[in-house]
Amino acid sequence: MELIPSRPGTLEVIAGCMFSGKSEELIRRLRRAQIAKLHVQAFKPEIDTRWSGNGGGEIITHDSRKISSITIGSMSEIEERLDPRTSVMGIDEAQFFEPGLVDLVNRLTLRGVRVIVAGLDLDYLGRPFDPMPQLMATADYVTKVLAVCMNCGGPASRSQRLVASRERVLIGDEKLYEARCRHCFAPEEPSEDA
Repeated sequence: MELIPSRPGTLEVIAGCMFSGKSEELIRRLRRAQIAKLHVQAFKPEIDTRWSGNGGGEIITHDSRKISSITIGSMSEIEERLDPRTSVMGIDEAQFFEPGLVDLVNRLTLRGVRVIVAGLDLDYLGRPFDPMPQLMATADYVTKVLAVCMNCGGPASRSQRLVASRERVLIGDEKLYEARCRHCFAPEEPSEDA
């Protein structure tokens, strides 16, 4: 289903596990808006340092697709840095923002901005990762993307942590995480010798 809202001011949420193509889908939708000559802005959290070698000015996928973005420390900076001409706004890694993001994006949609948000819907223990569940509940469109389970090859909806850490937020890539299906997912804490 192609998501082209018939009127401005909608919230679209792209949710899934790591390596499922969330950022890739976000970039695809933002590029289509650029092709339509709409004013587009993208935001990403400064906590996501995986691609810090690029100076932080882009959303980058695991397969190196990218789009220009503004790196911010908190969601309150979004409204401060939002250009009044912007009609389409993207937010990557929304799970790293405060719960107030829900109210912010809903206010922006009422002002006529098409907001597209991408993020993890579950944490490494398989629990809902706020504020994504609230964003999904208030969204006009929700797309759940799946990865490939690195254990069995089936459709994966979970992010399996491969290292021992009790921190809910542990920024990493394929060295720290892999995609797993519901059946291969082992949500217990990895042992120190794993």
